[in-house]
Amino acid sequence: MAAEISHTGRIVEITPDVITVEVMSESACSTCHAAGLCTTADAVTKAIPVPATLGNWQIGQEVNVYLKRSMGFKAVWLAYAIPLVVLMAVLLALNASGMGELASGLIAIAAVALYYLVLWLFRDKLRNDYSFYIKEK
Repeated sequence: MAAEISHTGRIVEITPDVITVEVMSESACSTCHAAGLCTTADAVTKAIPVPATLGNWQIGQEVNVYLKRSMGFKAVWLAYAIPLVVLMAVLLALNASGMGELASGLIAIAAVALYYLVLWLFRDKLRNDYSFYIKEK
């Protein structure tokens, strides 16, 4: 297993501090031979800010964007696994305490919303943890 995750992208903006790379994120079915006929095939363009490094970078240049694989796993935990645990723990605890199903469900959803709010409040700290870097293609 590779130690890093890479995507091919194109430089769209260069500033002294940040190089913005545009990456095309395609759904799994977009490579299907019938993708042109099917309405479920889609692709989304994402702009990834990368700290500027020394190099001869030019707008329109094709590059590879890298992120450590461990950071990808951390993102999955923060975005999906922990909220699921929070939802299930609150829901099961409230149901076990005798609270009604509707109230338990609404409070469990509110607990997940509170989790995401806390995550949003710490977004700048998290942004510093996730550092992308680029290399020439």
